[in-house]
Order: sequence, then C-alpha cells, then structure tokens
Amino acid sequence: MKYTWEDIERHVAVCTHCPLSRTRHRPVMGRGDHQADLMLTAEAPGGQEDQQGLPFVGSSGEVLDRLLRDCGLRREEIYITNIIKCRPPGNRNPKEEEKEACFPYLKYETFLLKPRIIVCLGRVATQRIISPDFKITRQHGTWICRKNCAPTATYHPSAILWDPSKYETVREDFRRIAEKRAESVSKGDPE
Repeated sequence: MKYTWEDIERHVAVCTHCPLSRTRHRPVMGRGDHQADLMLTAEAPGGQEDQQGLPFVGSSGEVLDRLLRDCGLRREEIYITNIIKCRPPGNRNPKEEEKEACFPYLKYETFLLKPRIIVCLGRVATQRIISPDFKITRQHGTWICRKNCAPTATYHPSAILWDPSKYETVREDFRRIAEKRAESVSKGDPE
C-alpha cells in the first residue's frame, strides 16, 4: 500500500499505539517542505508543541530558528519532525516501546521525503537513527555514509538553553550542514 502525507497525518492524529496517546493534548506531525532535501529529526514534542500540535514552537524553536538564520536556511525549505509524535509526561526521555510504536511514522515520513541529509538533534534521536553507540559529545558534526542519504547529528537546541556555551559549537555544525547541502545539490548526490 502506498501512503501519502495526508494518510500519515490522519493516522498520527488518531494513533493509540502507546500510552502517550492518553496524556497528549495534540500529536505533533512533522512540518515543512514535502520536497525538502534536508530533514531535522529530534526526539519528542515539548509542552508548547503538545499544546499547538506543531514542532519546535517553544524556546527550543527560537534557538533553532536562530541557528537556521545564522547559516542561511529557513524553516520553509526544510522538514522538521520528531521520532515520537506525542509528548512524554514531564518531558522525560521516550521509552523504548514508545519509540517503537512511533517509528513507522518516521519511516513513512522519510520514505515520502527522500531527504539527502538527515540531521539528528540530540542524543535520543541520534541513537535511534544513526547508532545506539553514538556519543553526541564526541561525534557531533560527523557524517555517516549511507546510500542516498548523509545523516549527521548535533546537540538539540534545548541543550543550548541549558548551556549557552554550546551555541557556537552547534552553529558550526549547522554551518557545515548548510555547506554539505549546497555541495549535494550541486553534485546531485549526498556523498
């Protein structure tokens, strides 16, 4: 069966595959350009995202917008999503069964989008998408070679809220992401 963006959004809107569906206000489907070559993936919605049903609308979203501006990118030209679509209570890390329940939605988003670059924001998303052994503090900004897509990782924007000294490090990662994106567009491949 071939799914469309509308199909996935409908499924996410009524999903009850894990207990988070009972505590959420609104599920948070990814947003952005459905033709984007760049996909940002974080772990889960926060409080404001849960209220509005949109990704990165709170304080972390403001930091993300600044990072994007600093490297010449705009939200309108990328796609932003989370590995899970419902907010864990108290912003705790998602449990394995919650990640498993939501992972098919992320797979369908990725399949429909076919991004050339995937940027994992934070440890939880990185360890789910790139490798369970990935160490964000040591390996952020490194590129993984995969067929038709180049994944990388950096700190989640909320890490900057906790430790503003990380801003320059993350900004440099984003600058390299923008460079890699420009290279992949001009070469026609992500590697």
